[in-house]
Amino acid sequence: MRATSLLAAVVAVTLAGSAGYFWGKQQVPVAEKVAAPAERKILYYRNPMGLPDTSPVPKVDGMGMDYVPVYADEATTPGTVVLSPDKVQKLGVVTEAVALRPLASSLRSTAVIEVDERRQQLIAPRFEGWVRQLHVNATGQAVRRGQPLLEVYSPELESALREYQLAQESGLADLAASTRQRLRNWEISDDDLAHLAHGMANRVLRSPIDGVVLEKRALNGARFAAGEVLYRIADLSSVWVQAEVAEQDQGSLRVGQSAKVSLDAYPGEVFSGRVGFISPVLNAQTRTVQVRVELPNPHGRLRPAMYAKVELATGQAAPVLGIPLSAVLDSGVRQLALVQVAEGRFEPRAVRLGRRDGEFVEVLDGLAEGEQVVTKANFLLDAESGLRAALGNATLAPASASESGERDVEHRSTSPTKPASSGSEHAEHQHAQ
Repeated sequence: MRATSLLAAVVAVTLAGSAGYFWGKQQVPVAEKVAAPAERKILYYRNPMGLPDTSPVPKVDGMGMDYVPVYADEATTPGTVVLSPDKVQKLGVVTEAVALRPLASSLRSTAVIEVDERRQQLIAPRFEGWVRQLHVNATGQAVRRGQPLLEVYSPELESALREYQLAQESGLADLAASTRQRLRNWEISDDDLAHLAHGMANRVLRSPIDGVVLEKRALNGARFAAGEVLYRIADLSSVWVQAEVAEQDQGSLRVGQSAKVSLDAYPGEVFSGRVGFISPVLNAQTRTVQVRVELPNPHGRLRPAMYAKVELATGQAAPVLGIPLSAVLDSGVRQLALVQVAEGRFEPRAVRLGRRDGEFVEVLDGLAEGEQVVTKANFLLDAESGLRAALGNATLAPASASESGERDVEHRSTSPTKPASSGSEHAEHQHAQ
């Protein structure tokens, strides 16, 4: 019995060893094929409440909450804002999708009504003299074509008139012709000449057009020099509406396009006109181009210097990729938008803009359809993240993940093995997490 038991034990041990060898031999290649999980590299630890404070080693805040690790594969581009859900709610952040939308097919601008320069006339005698009597003696008075304005006396005119009469009586044809030409240069017509021949050189100056006296300098008994302006008269049956259009919108302008003009003085009324002129020079101070709309004014209700609003029909209504105007951050050098790349993560993106209306602006480059941009509280995020310090690094195309991580590590100047020099340095390099 003992021999039998001993033999059985030896056989069992031998079989177990063989099995162990067998299974071990089979398991070795299997174990070699299973790769150990890669360890994620921790760059630093951030404040769990989103405060601008980091640590190179694990720590807790004043409330006993553990700092959150930030891994290398989570590295953000310069200027990226990382906020907790509570902070996003407190800031009132609102986003809207980049989408194809039709821009309004018109441009709106403020304007001022002005006198049509082509419909003005100056009363400025070409000879010197004195004012004997005023027939129109008030600024703003309406006058008709041919209506007497004033009566003047000129010794110089009287001398030329006597010379002309004597030359005619003496048969001096050449002298009479030259004197008559001088009188014509002074705008003395044949009717005036016939009238002056029977009396003193008192000449009546008349209005050359129908209009309104905008300026009167003539005074009874006053002396005037040759070329001095005594009246300025304007025909206000047609006026100019001078509008200022932003530089980026001038590509939609063309001469002849229709325009609608509205004024606060006449609520609900719309006056129709057309663009008659587009200035070839841009205003360097306001960065606008002047557009002139010609507007009929048969009843004189449109008065020079009145403010107006102009709507110019552009005729471009095709849908374009656009974002709300409130989503644009203008640094003065370029325009940017804050893009929500993940929950609580916002990235500055340089954009190239095109046409705009009162609410939206066309995006030519920098954003894709469907991306979410911040439309409300973006300036708060700007201040929260120190975004202006990173504007120079923002590009039209986002950097690759590896490049982004390298810049982020360099920018923060922190690592798991190298503590930051001070809290202020962390605050300078951490972008409002």
